Amino acid sequence: MKIPKRLQPLVDDGLIDEVISRLMSGKEADIFVVRCGEHIRCAKVYKDAVKRSFKKAAQYQEGRKVRSGRQARAMEKRSNYGRQEQEKIWQNAEIDALARLAHAGVRVPETFGCVDGILLMELVSDDAGDVAPQLGEVTMSAEQAMEDHATMMHYIMLMLCAGIVHGDLSEFNVLVDDQGPVIIDLPQAVNAAANNSAKAMFARDVNNMRRYYGEFAPALLKTQYAKEMWALFEEGSLTPHSTLTGEFEDDSDSADVDSILEEIKAAMEEEYERRERIRDAEQDA
Repeated sequence: MKIPKRLQPLVDDGLIDEVISRLMSGKEADIFVVRCGEHIRCAKVYKDAVKRSFKKAAQYQEGRKVRSGRQARAMEKRSNYGRQEQEKIWQNAEIDALARLAHAGVRVPETFGCVDGILLMELVSDDAGDVAPQLGEVTMSAEQAMEDHATMMHYIMLMLCAGIVHGDLSEFNVLVDDQGPVIIDLPQAVNAAANNSAKAMFARDVNNMRRYYGEFAPALLKTQYAKEMWALFEEGSLTPHSTLTGEFEDDSDSADVDSILEEIKAAMEEEYERRERIRDAEQDA
């Protein structure tokens, strides 16, 4: 295919030998299948902020570290330098999250460097070499759903232990290869301890997984992993070796109405975005 303008510098520098195809176009980036020497990888080309459709980006950036006061002031004033620095923080958040999660034992794509807003990383594929499908494209038995859901809950627990909340986890941000689920798309990942919306985002992530796997194993719809894990996290007793049950008893005497309303609102927004993604996918097909 014709080499996209954004990828041409990497081809000129020998980092990419061939652009094979466009894999997908998402709300924050375009993904291309590329050849780097003998390896087939993917190149994630981040979109500029003005072209990116990720909603409430500022909410996700809360709690992220800024290197200097000058950088913070420039970002606050929305100067050209400030916007450039904000873009670097957005992109570096994914690179940092992928590295930390891989170290924590979570299955995520391996990365091979980020140059000029283009992240080179592993192309997740099956044993036949075909690109792994999104979770939303996969059907499974009740037994398989229970097994994969347990795997995802373990990964999410490891993420929380590492202080990271995905923030946009759904069947569209999980790939499934022959070894099971792989978590992708983390530029919006948030600091679990420093972001005021982290709890609501975490609950939405976990419950999205419950909803999808629950389509094949309805017994999962009664589980309360989000509340169980967050309660352990808040009291400082969540570890990578914690045993989860999926059970949690709310204290009816201290119900947090605001949190409940926030969860309902978040769920409604997520369902709206899910329907938008399905409609976009059908239009692209």
